[in-house]
Amino acid sequence: MQTNFTAEQLADPHVAEAEGILRKCVHCGFCTATCPTYVTLGNELDSPRGRIYLIKDMLENGRPADKQIVTHIDRCLSCLACMTTCPSGVDYMHLVDHARIHIEKTYKRPLINRLTRGILAMTLPYPARFRAALGLARLGRPFAGLLKRIPALKPMGAMLDLAPRSIPAAGESARPATHAPKAEKRGRVAILTGCAQPVLDPGINAATIRLLTRLGIEVVVPEGEGCCGALVHHMGREAQALDSARRNVDVWTREIDKGGLDAIVITASGCGTTIKDYGHMLRLDPAYAEKAKRVSALAKDVTEYLSTLDLPVQDKKNLTVTYHSACSMQHGQQITMAPKILLKNAGFTVRDPAEGHLCCGSAGTYNIMQPEISEKLKARKVKNLEATRPDIIAAGNIGCMTQIGSGTAVPIVHTIELLDWAYGGERPAKLGA
Repeated sequence: MQTNFTAEQLADPHVAEAEGILRKCVHCGFCTATCPTYVTLGNELDSPRGRIYLIKDMLENGRPADKQIVTHIDRCLSCLACMTTCPSGVDYMHLVDHARIHIEKTYKRPLINRLTRGILAMTLPYPARFRAALGLARLGRPFAGLLKRIPALKPMGAMLDLAPRSIPAAGESARPATHAPKAEKRGRVAILTGCAQPVLDPGINAATIRLLTRLGIEVVVPEGEGCCGALVHHMGREAQALDSARRNVDVWTREIDKGGLDAIVITASGCGTTIKDYGHMLRLDPAYAEKAKRVSALAKDVTEYLSTLDLPVQDKKNLTVTYHSACSMQHGQQITMAPKILLKNAGFTVRDPAEGHLCCGSAGTYNIMQPEISEKLKARKVKNLEATRPDIIAAGNIGCMTQIGSGTAVPIVHTIELLDWAYGGERPAKLGA
């Protein structure tokens, strides 16, 4: 793609990066076939290629974002299926990140939209606040239908619909501690506690710690670690996202210096994609660039790490598991086979759904901020998953689990919970007696 940025514009390293990304696009349109919003809406401006044109025009002309570009960028799920498909290697992820930062700086959103985004940014990354908000949601749930009939308040209604009926008690796995190996020590890792996941499903990290310690891995839950910053990063709130990244880099660097780390194990693939990008996010910060690069290199999805431990093959079980590959796993981190191989070796019959490359519509806060598109994607995903006639659905991201679980009666559990069970741990509570 030909670009016409001035030398003055290109002096800004962010603009220079965007220009390099834009030049790689050859307008081939391969991305349109795998883009969930284009497949759903059929609008060229809701495809990666269309958004690239809008971003190019906005940045090249150095103008503030307007309603049209905000509408179409907001509809992007950041699922990154386009990057998996693109034959030219267009780095759409960092381009749309830059566009969102530009929007946040130059566009004044309508009041209700600003308030909704502000509530999400001040609540979801903080477990105590999030837990309190879910408690209050019980009081507001009867009004969800009314809120969804008012266009500006639809996100509030969607938020209430997604809130669980009951909130599990806080688990021990979220508290800072060192969990000693229960077999001969063969490694040391830190585990990301996260923000929403320990509130919605503390059993995920509990299962991870149980399995890893049984395998001889020391697991550290570090003091001071917090939200990875993904949620606010995708809102264009750059300063808040970078503050989160710096805090976690400091925490994990202390652990690296104290006793060494073989990996930083992550059980929410959306967080994993962001943490693996810390090196890029902080590349211009001289105090953090090298430390962030080291942290990103150590970040591993839990299935990625388990694949290095040579788990023994288990006897066949009479259970069919359909594996849902989160977009952040397959497109963001390019991890496709490891979870399925681990499940097969653990004795499960594993099936893939049709259209496995398409997003379920969760995408961080997308199912709140874009509820109509999200519902269509969820219905399509659930239909494809149920068509495989599974006993269980497995996934590696809490957002996907919440989204899909709200549309099916088939139990959906984290991949690590099944692996923990198969290798001597507890049966996942969601599977019943």
